Amino acid sequence: MANLREIKARIDSVKSTMQVTRTMEMISTAKIRRALDRAQQAEPYKEAITRMLSHVADAGSGSEDPLLQKHPEERCVLFVLIASDRGMAGGFNIQPQRSVLHQMEELEAKGIRCELITAGRRPTEYFTFRGRKPVLSLQGNSSEPTMDDADRISTYIIDSYVSGSVDRVVIYYSHARNRVDQEFVTEQILPVTAEDLIMVNQPREPQALTEIDQRMVTQYEFEPSAETVLGFLMPAYIRTIVLHALLDSAAAEHGARRRAMQSATDNAKEVITALSRTYNRERQGSITTELNEIIAGASALEDK
Repeated sequence: MANLREIKARIDSVKSTMQVTRTMEMISTAKIRRALDRAQQAEPYKEAITRMLSHVADAGSGSEDPLLQKHPEERCVLFVLIASDRGMAGGFNIQPQRSVLHQMEELEAKGIRCELITAGRRPTEYFTFRGRKPVLSLQGNSSEPTMDDADRISTYIIDSYVSGSVDRVVIYYSHARNRVDQEFVTEQILPVTAEDLIMVNQPREPQALTEIDQRMVTQYEFEPSAETVLGFLMPAYIRTIVLHALLDSAAAEHGARRRAMQSATDNAKEVITALSRTYNRERQGSITTELNEIIAGASALEDK
């Protein structure tokens, strides 16, 4: 009977855990649609401001802007890692954390200094435990990022790059391809060259354009000047890149957690089924033993 009580207690424990995982799965399922909508709504704005910036660069005025200047020597690299505040999302946090740590170790072995910005409690704890305290840490809004979060990160990026304390900025986050699949993304924010931006605006060679295409190419005039416009666009461009990464990562987090919790719920069901079979066999065996003992006792009384 003691064995039956232990099995029954374990079944109850697994059922309790399954209720938690099922609830978390339902919550993530409800949130992922809104998170995906926010990320998709930000995508056209990101493309539009990139194209606007490309027109300014095409005007030949981008070379003097400090955010378009490539530093002559790479002495410090700033990593921006976007992950989550909570766990129970499978390997959502593990791959980005390990990848950034590996990149930092490689650069430091070459004598290049590294700085780190983290968005999410998990990556902050991961690197702090390893003696790498982030220069800026954002916590509490990984599933619902705000414009203030993007402002804080982008302000630090811009100030550090313009002052020369940082020579390259790379952002790491998970992209939500859909409700189920996520992929790890690495994107260099700075330096961005005028030539790269022009290629966004002109994906084809000028001589390959047809007469109709050439008439459709818009020519812009800038007032007061392209340099002034660029001074407003570059910070907005960086802020947009960071905000889109935060929103995209939030959608990926909900998707990863939903999938992880669904897998945990399915595993719990399998464990409960296996334990129930074991419980029934043990219970049937104990009943059979008791019946045999009763029959044996009755037979002994008849023999007297």
